[in-house]
Amino acid sequence: MSNQTIKQPSKVLNNVLRIALYTVLLTMAAIYLMPFVVMLLTSLKDVEEIRSGTLLSLPSTLGFESWQKAWSSACTGSSCEGISPYFLNSFQIVLPAVAISTLLGALNGYVISLWKFKGSDLFFAALLIGCFIPFQVILLPMARTLGWLGIANTTTGLVFVHVVYGVAFTTLFFRNFYQSIPEELVKAARLDGAGFFTIFYRIILPVSIPIIVVTVIWQFTQIWNDFLFGVAFSGFDTQPVTVALNNLVNTSFGGKEYNVDMAAAIIAALPTLAVYVLAGKYFVRGLTAGAVKG
Repeated sequence: MSNQTIKQPSKVLNNVLRIALYTVLLTMAAIYLMPFVVMLLTSLKDVEEIRSGTLLSLPSTLGFESWQKAWSSACTGSSCEGISPYFLNSFQIVLPAVAISTLLGALNGYVISLWKFKGSDLFFAALLIGCFIPFQVILLPMARTLGWLGIANTTTGLVFVHVVYGVAFTTLFFRNFYQSIPEELVKAARLDGAGFFTIFYRIILPVSIPIIVVTVIWQFTQIWNDFLFGVAFSGFDTQPVTVALNNLVNTSFGGKEYNVDMAAAIIAALPTLAVYVLAGKYFVRGLTAGAVKG
């Protein structure tokens, strides 16, 4: 009788705490999503309704003209053309930059953690310092380097910039993850006659999926959202979508069309939103996968 009396209040208390926790989480989620809701509602209204209504008022009629206009009338300088070329430019920059920086980071982390050599710790320290170099510091030397290589104002040049700047971060991710892999595994493979690349391809890469996901999400987000490198090192035809969005928002003919601006901002954010929605849970899982050695 006494045990039932004790368990009953405990169960009620757990339910109350669970309800309170979910209430707090839902409230914080609603606050966090409020700007996106305002952007979405604004993008579906016409200009007159935006001026006469409130931020959270629902549109009287659903209209996607602003979305079509944002996609097809982004303005840069004295001329206007569709935002779609800039959207495609971003993909042409992001995909190879993410692939190359991830591969280089995996190789660097593999060498530094499992193939120790003289000066490997110094090499890793130099890469670690590279993670804390501000973007603004490398603008001038990078511009001279791109000019010397003959790839200034090109998509290839932007890919090069993001690979160089991102490889320090990817190396750090992979090195910390590979620290959890027993060195005896590599030594045993070497005794069996496996070489450097055989061990990397057949043993290391198959267990690297969690950290590869982390690196891809991190690099994709950083490169897609980049504005400074895009505006500094791109040409008129190679600008990423972030630069096109800035030009659209800061250029107006006649009245300011906030619905078009909001629609363009959502379009520009869709790829990163999709990446986090589809693979967000793997990001945290990958970050903690190599946290404990053994």
